[in-house]
Amino acid sequence: MAYPLQMGLQDATSPIMEELTHFHDHTLMIVFLISSLVLYIISTMLTTKLTHTSTMDAQEVETVWTILPAIILIMIALPSLRILYIMDEINNPSLTVKTMGHQWYWTYEYTDYEDLSFDSYMIPTQELKPGELRLLEVDNRVVLPMEMTIRMLISSEDVLHSWAVPSLGLKTDAIPGRLNQTTLMAMRPGLYYGQCSEICGSNHSFMPIVIESVPLSYFEKWSTSMLQ
Repeated sequence: MAYPLQMGLQDATSPIMEELTHFHDHTLMIVFLISSLVLYIISTMLTTKLTHTSTMDAQEVETVWTILPAIILIMIALPSLRILYIMDEINNPSLTVKTMGHQWYWTYEYTDYEDLSFDSYMIPTQELKPGELRLLEVDNRVVLPMEMTIRMLISSEDVLHSWAVPSLGLKTDAIPGRLNQTTLMAMRPGLYYGQCSEICGSNHSFMPIVIESVPLSYFEKWSTSMLQ
């Protein structure tokens, strides 16, 4: 999760977030090189009196500054399109969880089980236990097995919401009357925090998301206890 004064992205937990982090670094390096080149040219123009009378009419220069930006845009576009297609793929999910947004809490339903659903509310500040995080803890966490493909079906029953977990690279809008889907795969156990990322009313800031990634054996025990 995020920490105070953090400058970069959160640590990647899923393969998709790792791809997004690599693409971020790739694009940032291109921006840095362009900025350095422009700064060098500006500083050179301001500090030297050398001139070249035919520079503005040179066909070679015009060709370079037309083709070079096109090549740079292609270098950015191709990895971006690849990641977009990867994020949109659904490959034989092992588990499906339906998420419904409400004002101002989430409802989760494990559709592969006959009767496994619950509401997830934020724990008020005065009820927090030592070590728990203010505005991020919930009374019922989303328990999911690690290293398995999970399909999330996301919708809303009232207004627009957005189901977002940064460390998993997830951000999907919850729209009334529409069912969006996304996939996730946590590669290691742990707690992963997120929040509603669409302004949805006065208590928009109080809709946290907590995913608990656990080994499959623990998930089976948890689901059995929830069904009893």
